[in-house]
Amino acid sequence: MIEFENQPVRSQFPSLDAKVYGNPLVYLDSGATTLKPKFVVEGLTEFYLYKASNVHRGAHYLSDVATTEFENARERVRGFLGATTAEEIVFTRGTTESINLVANILKGTKITAGDEILVSEMEHHSNIVPWQMVAEAVGAQVKFVPITSEGKLDLSQYKELLTAKTKVVSLTHCSNVLGTFNPLKEMFVMAKEVGALTVADGAQAVSVMPVDVVDLGCDFYCFSGHKIFGPFGIGVLYGRKELLNALPPYQGGGSMISKVDKSHSTYLSSPQRYEAGTPHISGAVGLSRAIEFVQTIGFDEIHEHEMKLLAMAHEGLKAVKNLTIYGDNDSKSSIVSFNIKGAHHSDLAVLLDRQGVAVRTGHHCCQPLMNVLGVPGTVRACFSIYNTEEDVKCLLTSLEKAVGLM
Repeated sequence: MIEFENQPVRSQFPSLDAKVYGNPLVYLDSGATTLKPKFVVEGLTEFYLYKASNVHRGAHYLSDVATTEFENARERVRGFLGATTAEEIVFTRGTTESINLVANILKGTKITAGDEILVSEMEHHSNIVPWQMVAEAVGAQVKFVPITSEGKLDLSQYKELLTAKTKVVSLTHCSNVLGTFNPLKEMFVMAKEVGALTVADGAQAVSVMPVDVVDLGCDFYCFSGHKIFGPFGIGVLYGRKELLNALPPYQGGGSMISKVDKSHSTYLSSPQRYEAGTPHISGAVGLSRAIEFVQTIGFDEIHEHEMKLLAMAHEGLKAVKNLTIYGDNDSKSSIVSFNIKGAHHSDLAVLLDRQGVAVRTGHHCCQPLMNVLGVPGTVRACFSIYNTEEDVKCLLTSLEKAVGLM
């Protein structure tokens, strides 16, 4: 069993002791959000009870303490992503806001009429809609990299789509439906050859694998704290320093200005340029604790544990009659999406829930992908560090019962 500070990691998650309709909770919805460990919650409690104050502008002890905690969190994120300087780390509300921020500061500056933006058919809506909005505003075009029958990106088609018109390539590091890890390093090298900027949606990747933004070759990297055992409402945008300082602000207000007069305002450099108003200070502190939690366990151990559960789940699911797994390939995270012929995915989820098994259903904010797969939605199970082999067995047994009832 995976451990944290010489204790079973499950002991960090009291919500797993809950009963659901009289059954032990089996939480398999970590792709939507991870549960929050006591280590993170205790850090948040300590901050709010003893250190809560506004940052940067105060001239007193508590403000200095809060500012130190906030900026230490930024430095921890910098190290976690392998960024060169903390000035490249901008705190946002999450992956969605990070991508919207990038899209808006590139609108009219790096993306103009006639330009093209490349995304893929497996993207979450948060990495499609902002680019569509920008394209509509300036007269650009969004194009989609197709996927193969295995649920991987079609690299030959990707090469053909890359042209001198391509100004931005924005791709998920790990699909939230298929679990596929995309070869972003290779793809971003090709994007740079045509002069395109590169954006990575790391929402599903950061809790399961180490990320090095410099090695990856991305201009921007985005992720959410709540996907990596941290609080809701906090996220990160990594951006290369020279780009962030050359591009316009996303929002205006306090903390992001150098000087304001009646006719004109000037702006601070990154990250303050993009953090208008009072930031989510406690969220940053909680995210720092969450990263520390993951780093203490170690990605090698996390990967080994989750892949063992995934392999066990795949083997069991493939034995279920008329069941289809989407994205069954050799390069994926601990996400498995499936359907059973003749059974609606939502009905299956309700019957699983009645047995204490929490899964996700629907289009998972990936309607273009669902259209490609030819289904309205799927059942999605996602295994994390707090799941066990018993959880996998419970999923399979509960699914068998659900199919019998249907």
